[in-house]
Amino acid sequence: MGIFKKSKSNFKPKSVVVGLDGVPFSLLANLRKSGIIPNMSSIFDNGYCGQMRVSIPEISSVSWSSFMTGKQSGEHGIYGFIDLEPGTYNMFFPNYLDIKALPLWDEIAQNGKKSVIINMPATYPAREIKGALISGFVAIDINKAVSPRALVPKLNDLGYRIDIDTAKARHDPEFLFKDLDATLAGRQRAVDLLWQEVDWDLFIVVITGTDRLMHFLWTAYEQEDHPYHQAFLDYFTKLDVFIGQLYDRFMKAGTSNVDFKKFYMLSDHGFCKINKEVYLNRWLQENGYLKFQKNPPETIMDIGSGSRVFALDPSRIHVNLESRYPLGTVASSEYDQLCRELKTGLEGLKSDSGDPVVKKVYFKDELFHGPYLSAAPDLVVLSNPGYDLKGKVNSSEVFGRTDLEGMHTQDDAFFYSSDGAELKSIFGAKKMIRSSF
Repeated sequence: MGIFKKSKSNFKPKSVVVGLDGVPFSLLANLRKSGIIPNMSSIFDNGYCGQMRVSIPEISSVSWSSFMTGKQSGEHGIYGFIDLEPGTYNMFFPNYLDIKALPLWDEIAQNGKKSVIINMPATYPAREIKGALISGFVAIDINKAVSPRALVPKLNDLGYRIDIDTAKARHDPEFLFKDLDATLAGRQRAVDLLWQEVDWDLFIVVITGTDRLMHFLWTAYEQEDHPYHQAFLDYFTKLDVFIGQLYDRFMKAGTSNVDFKKFYMLSDHGFCKINKEVYLNRWLQENGYLKFQKNPPETIMDIGSGSRVFALDPSRIHVNLESRYPLGTVASSEYDQLCRELKTGLEGLKSDSGDPVVKKVYFKDELFHGPYLSAAPDLVVLSNPGYDLKGKVNSSEVFGRTDLEGMHTQDDAFFYSSDGAELKSIFGAKKMIRSSF
């Protein structure tokens, strides 16, 4: 009974959504051309598949929050993986309870529709929904990541994994691929379980292994002589089988009228190779905008007196206003001029090779509006491909590198719809899927 009660109707509208975290449209186009993803290629031939823009900043917590709510940050309240408590420099990690707009599945639940949501980022801790929810990144405890809680023992028995072991996988490619396979297999078993047991109207499953692989081993994709090039392609082949089976199970099996079925796929951002990491707080220090009370600083909470500006990961610039922060030094009358000055300076930033680092600096009113605008960064920096912006506070140089190989991009995500409907921005996804019901 409850969420497990099955409907006798074969003709009620149903939609399936597959999220591929970070997968670029350009990568899919190349894999199609190379014959690596025959199932997805066939699926894309039957519908619309195109390039899509996502949120700025181009990070998962913001993009998936925008997907599920159909809103931008000023309306749903999420600006990044970390933020500051109002009126302080105290850092906290926004979670599902901080999303202020109504998610898609809660909206359709008002009309009696049930949903299955598997591995959706930014939904931890899990809240009760009409159906079943398994939280994704950043979920810490499986016992708090699942609703209803009665599903936890079943998922444990199935070997379900919230995520790969990123700390170990980052430095061990052999382990990375084994963990990716194990996590994908667990995801498949969860799909099988909830597909059969829940009388769902909306079914969403997100794969985040793609994001992990491209962060850690992007060069394995680009370089054919890379020792893990084939393993990279093999993972996408396995993913292709997973998606092909899901598509056939939904669109081709059973007696339901296909006109009542919608199949969607999308990513929350694109990816490209990192040339350099760019440490914005170091740039602010070197240009006299930022000071720290200890050396080296550990977090932005170590900000010192006399600071005018600071940055939060990955690309959010905050003006240290007198009216907003305990050590604020900038008067309201100075604000507009300072923002223009920062925009000019950052847009003029060049790499060691003379390449422009920044594509555009946005004032907050250009990106955000709504009841939570007061929490918005004052400026957001969008970099050119290859320059990965960071909020790190303890760098001695503006430019550097870590062992990460891939970075996010804003304008190379993808969207697919089985009915041929086009979508150019992630903010319209909720409305389109909602219209299916």
